Amino acid sequence: MRLWSIHPKYLDALGLVSLWRESLLAQKVLKGKTKGFKNHPQLKRFKDHAEPEQAVANYLLKIWEEAKLRGYSFDRRKIEVLSSIKKIPVTGSQLKYEFDWLCKKLKKRNPSKYQDLFSVKKIESHPIFRVIEGEIEDWEKMKLDKVQ
Repeated sequence: MRLWSIHPKYLDALGLVSLWRESLLAQKVLKGKTKGFKNHPQLKRFKDHAEPEQAVANYLLKIWEEAKLRGYSFDRRKIEVLSSIKKIPVTGSQLKYEFDWLCKKLKKRNPSKYQDLFSVKKIESHPIFRVIEGEIEDWEKMKLDKVQ
């Protein structure tokens, strides 16, 4: 499961579809509707939020909006709960790590999208996050050298 901190606009089609599916799974986990993935490290920031179900719903909404901009037809009705929330902090180092990891994946999977990312000067976070100073998040499993 990868719940990206970076803005979904950076993802290629495969990445965006995967993020949608994994985020829907995260929503089920947070609602107690699944047996697996309950302790997945990337769920920590949602679990730690005062309103975890609303946080993941807002996360999903922004993915749905990006998909709609691209002409995809993700089902908006799958977003179960929606209300405004307090933004979740994410470190700038985490964004950089994820962006670099995505670039490494895209270099092989989608060279055209990889080339598009060269013009990025400032990495934007997913809109539900508030960028703060700091190191890569404790929950991150460092895999940059192992990306296929």
